[in-house]
Amino acid sequence: TVYAPNLLKRQFNPPTYNTHWVGDITYIKSHQGWSYLACVLDLGTKEIVGYALSSQPNSELAIAALNNAIQRQRPNTGELMFHSDQGCQYSANLFREKLKSLGIKQSMSRRGNCWDNAVMERFFRSLKTEKLNPLTFTDHNSVVNVVEQYIRFYNYKRRHSALDYQTPHQKYNELKKAA
Repeated sequence: TVYAPNLLKRQFNPPTYNTHWVGDITYIKSHQGWSYLACVLDLGTKEIVGYALSSQPNSELAIAALNNAIQRQRPNTGELMFHSDQGCQYSANLFREKLKSLGIKQSMSRRGNCWDNAVMERFFRSLKTEKLNPLTFTDHNSVVNVVEQYIRFYNYKRRHSALDYQTPHQKYNELKKAA
């Protein structure tokens, strides 16, 4: 079953912010088991605008990341598209109803096509290669601390060639000023 069409169609560079968000979930191993990170990335700024961590990879985790993004960004949800893969967290009734109740248009990658959500996948690759891979974690809290540190670094210090070597937050400020 396809729950939402691919409305994004790999258009990864919208002209403004808070109109095209992408989300996904990744996993991080600790000595006590797995931690799961759900992120929401704004395609206009490449900034991680929301995230949540949990020991369960369920639709509640995806909703927590979405809620975090909405609380931080305060977008006009009627003008917002949320794109993800077809994972069970994003195709669950709970998540789809949450988007519908907020007036957010849902878009989903084609089945098995990771390139349809390449910007989000690229963030996870950066997180793992630049920070997580050499580390070992004792428990979920140690994962949370390191991930939160990296997200702050990524948003406020890490320059991106795709943003003319600005940080995501600098891009956000530039777009906000132009609006």
